[in-house]
Amino acid sequence: MPAYPACPQCTLENTYPDGDNYVCADCGFEWPQAENATTDEDDGAVVKDAIGNVLTNGDSVVLIKDLKVKGSSITLKVGTKVKSIRLVGGDHEVDCKMDAGQFMLKACYLKKV
Repeated sequence: MPAYPACPQCTLENTYPDGDNYVCADCGFEWPQAENATTDEDDGAVVKDAIGNVLTNGDSVVLIKDLKVKGSSITLKVGTKVKSIRLVGGDHEVDCKMDAGQFMLKACYLKKV
C-alpha cells in the first residue's frame, strides 16, 4: 500500500488520493497533490501583513478587522492575538489555531506583534 502524506490540517494519516487532490477521511480537508512536493512555505514567496512587515512561521499576529467565519455564527474580533502562525500556500496564507478553532486567514487582515 503506498504511503500518502498526513493531513496538513488535523495531522492524521488517514488520507487518500482523489483526482488531483489528497483527501483526509477524518476531517474532510482536501489539498492539491502537487503542493505535497514543496515545503510548507512557498519557495521564494514573501508573505507580508497589512502594514508591510514580513511574516515567518512562528510569529505572533493580531487581527485588524472583525472577521465573520463562513458557515457559522462565529466572529473573530479585532485585536485578537494569534500565536505561532504557520505560513501555507494559496490565497489564505496563514494557518493558525485560536480559542474558536483552527483557521486559515489572509495576511491582509493581520498585523505582526
